[in-house]
Amino acid sequence: ETILLHKMKQTLWPRHCVQGSSGAAFFSGLDMSRVSKIIRKGSDKQVDSYSCFFDNDHKSSTGLEVFLTKNRATDVFIAGLATDYCVKCSVLDACRLGFNTFVIKDAVRGIDLNPGDIEKAFKEMKNAGAKIIESSVIMQN
Repeated sequence: ETILLHKMKQTLWPRHCVQGSSGAAFFSGLDMSRVSKIIRKGSDKQVDSYSCFFDNDHKSSTGLEVFLTKNRATDVFIAGLATDYCVKCSVLDACRLGFNTFVIKDAVRGIDLNPGDIEKAFKEMKNAGAKIIESSVIMQN
């Protein structure tokens, strides 16, 4: 089953990053000491969840927007997988919700199912208002 989201055809991918599995575990070297909240997504087996804000049908929210707003966050920095799916949808939603949105280009990786998908994703994110940066910019601060 497919639906349109952010002008892209959704495909239900094979099971991956299942809660409680090694595929969903944080990198062992990641410093979690400053993590105050973990947001979970993808709980509906019938609807994929690319964005960290909403399921793909936009009927269910992950609660991230409420958490960020409650904590007066204005800036969102996005890294992860996959540039042309989850990252892109998260970035587009963050921009649409009014957050100053930054994509850390050297901290994302794409699938590029169709050659050029990754570059198209970067262009679409930039056109939506996201700023594309390198991790060195953050590490300097």
